[in-house]
Amino acid sequence: MMDFWASLKKPFFVLAPMADVTDAAFRVLIASIKTPDVTWTEFVSADGLYHTREMKKIPDDENPLMRDLQYSEAERPIVAQLFSSKPEMMEYAAELVAKLGFDGVDINMGCPDKSIERQGCGAAMIKTPDKAVEVIEAARRGVAKHAAATGTVPIPISVKTRIGYNKESIDEWIPVLLRTNLPALTVHLRTRKEMSKVVAHWELMPRIVALRDEIAPNTKIIGNGDATDLADAQKKIDESGCDGVMLGRGIFGNPWLFTGRTNADVPIEEKLEALATLAHSFQALRPAKSFHIFKKHIKAFVSNFDGAADLRAILMECEDAGQIEETIANYRALPRA
Repeated sequence: MMDFWASLKKPFFVLAPMADVTDAAFRVLIASIKTPDVTWTEFVSADGLYHTREMKKIPDDENPLMRDLQYSEAERPIVAQLFSSKPEMMEYAAELVAKLGFDGVDINMGCPDKSIERQGCGAAMIKTPDKAVEVIEAARRGVAKHAAATGTVPIPISVKTRIGYNKESIDEWIPVLLRTNLPALTVHLRTRKEMSKVVAHWELMPRIVALRDEIAPNTKIIGNGDATDLADAQKKIDESGCDGVMLGRGIFGNPWLFTGRTNADVPIEEKLEALATLAHSFQALRPAKSFHIFKKHIKAFVSNFDGAADLRAILMECEDAGQIEETIANYRALPRA
C-alpha cells in the first residue's frame, strides 16, 4: 500500500474526526455525495481495543470499538484515528488498523476532554513531548509488523494536535513532532485551554509552515479551526500557506460540504431526504448505539425554514428510523401555501 500523503494534490480538504458525529453512518452519507480528499474515523482508544479484543475476547461484531473502525471503500483514503499514552497499546492498535486495510493511522494529541487527558492522552501529550515521540514510534512499529508479515509497505502515521496547552507553544511543541518526519500534521489553531471558545489563530499558521519548511519539508501541514465551507477553507490556505484544511463543524447538517455547497444552497426537501437516509444507516450500522445520539443531526438538518421548530420537535420524539421516515413523509404531504 502506497503512502497516499505523498501523492495527495494540494490544496486539499479533509473531514475532521468528531466523536458521535462522523461515525460510519454519517460518513457513508457524505461519501455517497462527494468523498473528502481524506476521511478520518472518530477517535478510538488503543487501550480499549487491546482490552476488549485480547483480554475480554469480545467478538469483533459485538465490540463497539471495532464498530468505530467500520468503513466503506467509497471513503478512501481513510485514516483511523487512535489515542493512547502507552506505546505498547499504540503498537497493538496500529498493527490492527493496518490489518483492517486502512490507508493510514492518525494519533490524537489534541483532544481536550478531561477523561481522555486523565489517561495522559489527547492534549495532555503536549505536556509530555518525549512520550509523544515514543507513541509515534510505537505506531510505526505496529504498522511495520503488519507490512513485514504481508510483504507490503507500512501505512503512514500522522498526528493531530493543538498550538499549545495553557499557552501558545508553537516554537517548542511543533518542532518535536516535525522532527519525527510525519507525512502530515494537522494543527488545531487553538490551545487546549482555549478549547473552542475563541476564534482560531489562523494568523499563527505561517509560523508553523516556516518551521515545516526548515525541519521537515515533506510534511504536509493541515490547518483546523473555524473553516465554515470550501470557499472559506481555500481563503485560509491562500492567506496562511498551509497545504490543506480540515473541516469539522461545517459538516453538521451539510453532507454536501465537499461539493462546495453551503447549508443555504440545499433545499429543505433534499435535507429531509438525506436525514431519513442517515437515520436508516445509523440504525443498521450502529445497532448497539443509542438512537438518541442520532438526534443531534435533527437540529442541524431541520432549521432555518418556516415550520422547522415544529417539525424538529416531532422528530425529536421519534424512537427509530421508521418513525423518522414516517414523520418526514407526513410533513411532505402537508399542503403548502
